Amino acid sequence: MTAAVTGGARAGEEPQVVVVGAGPVGQTAALLLARWGVRVLVLDRRGGRDPAGSKSICQQRDVLDVWTAAGAGRIAQEGLTWTTARTYYRDRELFSWSFQGEGPLPPFVNISQSRTEELLDAAIAGQPLVEVRWGHEVTGISQDGRGVTVHCGPRSVRAAYAVVCAGARAQPLRQALGVAFEGETFDEQFLICDIRADLPGWESERRFYFDPAWNPGRQVLIHPCPGGTFRIDWQIAPDFIPTQADISRKIRQIIGDRPFELLWNSTYRFHSRVASRMRVGRVLLAGDCAHLVAPFGARGLNSGVPDAENAAWKLAFVLHGWAPEELLETYHDERHAAALENLEVTAATMRFLAPRTPEDRARRRSVLERGAAGEVDSGRFAEPFWYVDSPLTTPEPSRPFTGRPARGAACAPAPGVILPDAPLGGGRRLRELCRDGFLVLLGDMCDSSLFVQVLGKVTTAPLAVREFAEIDGTGTLAGTLGARPEEAWLIRPDSHIAAIIPHAGPEAVAAAVSRASRLSWS
Repeated sequence: MTAAVTGGARAGEEPQVVVVGAGPVGQTAALLLARWGVRVLVLDRRGGRDPAGSKSICQQRDVLDVWTAAGAGRIAQEGLTWTTARTYYRDRELFSWSFQGEGPLPPFVNISQSRTEELLDAAIAGQPLVEVRWGHEVTGISQDGRGVTVHCGPRSVRAAYAVVCAGARAQPLRQALGVAFEGETFDEQFLICDIRADLPGWESERRFYFDPAWNPGRQVLIHPCPGGTFRIDWQIAPDFIPTQADISRKIRQIIGDRPFELLWNSTYRFHSRVASRMRVGRVLLAGDCAHLVAPFGARGLNSGVPDAENAAWKLAFVLHGWAPEELLETYHDERHAAALENLEVTAATMRFLAPRTPEDRARRRSVLERGAAGEVDSGRFAEPFWYVDSPLTTPEPSRPFTGRPARGAACAPAPGVILPDAPLGGGRRLRELCRDGFLVLLGDMCDSSLFVQVLGKVTTAPLAVREFAEIDGTGTLAGTLGARPEEAWLIRPDSHIAAIIPHAGPEAVAAAVSRASRLSWS
């Protein structure tokens, strides 16, 4: 049983959802909502796109998967995947490691945020359900039982819901919504430069330097990017204001007398903050508007895009009448928990990178001098958050969540965990089957026709019932995933496993579908 969602804009129709902010998170939300047949208006205070600066550069595999589903697969194709991460202390290399993860998509790519935005803009240009208006600063949002009114000075627009992706500086909107944004700002300052240079061998390596002679007592991080460009981050003194001569000198200390072109530079400070609420009635907060973390580990945009995906499918289900409005509260439940985990992980990294107490400084010095690879924390790379405690997840004792895996390792499939991707032959991927609604995957011992009959009475949402054996044509998928012949797996529209049901019967799967969409079932 399958169903497709289609839709088209009609002249004079008001948007169903207003997205505030045309950065990558807002762009993603708009594209995914339109994919569900929802009319979207995107408002941004800027006069147009700012094409300069790498900003957020490292995009994780599961985010690339979302963008591919949204029609921006070129991001994965154009990005650069380095193979080796090297870590140095002063003048010696401590250790190196490589990403081992296999899959249809690369484990990550490095690509500038400005280019990512261009590619997302191209996808939006081909989407008739999305309208973008620049030069519209949102000054307030009011709401009632029927919808929201988004105010842009004397102008206003009505919609059923709003998604605020207005970035870190959206404090007036947060305050108007009654949302606190508690946390801290680190004193340490960082200088970023994008350069173009010929650095043979460096184009496949990420380099992290602790306490190098040319930046004593602080860190330097070097990332390769496409087109012979490199992103360099220096930790600098809190009160240091670098001149162009300072920047040139710092670059020369790293690359020597090789020619280079300085493309862009900026300074920034780290923040660790999380919104007290990510859903306020008909308004959802996403991305930097809802959470700020230190960038080591690339957990900023890589958590903002899952915010957008989570919001999009839930808003679509409510707008289409496939789920009650209570489903939207689980957006806060799930993504707020994800933000808190990111805060915990990045806070531990910052205690190592910028220790504030004598004890932390002594521990860091000991770890670096011993070269204890397992204790050096330069940032745990972004990974999906697992909704094991979500009210939408059906627990299964025989499939327990085993906890956060080792760095670079995949998490064993369990309820709440994101479904591993896998090639299906003919250039297809498993995750491509998960984006159009609920997906029920059945083992060999399950009768698919019986499931279709029962589940069709439970939900009007798009839902497909497939057997593991039929999907890839080779009969190996179940073994690859570790699925058992008597099991049924329920996959959410964002590829997370909502339930794994042993000795599955249609009624048990129907109950899991109802739970995953907040429907009543008896």
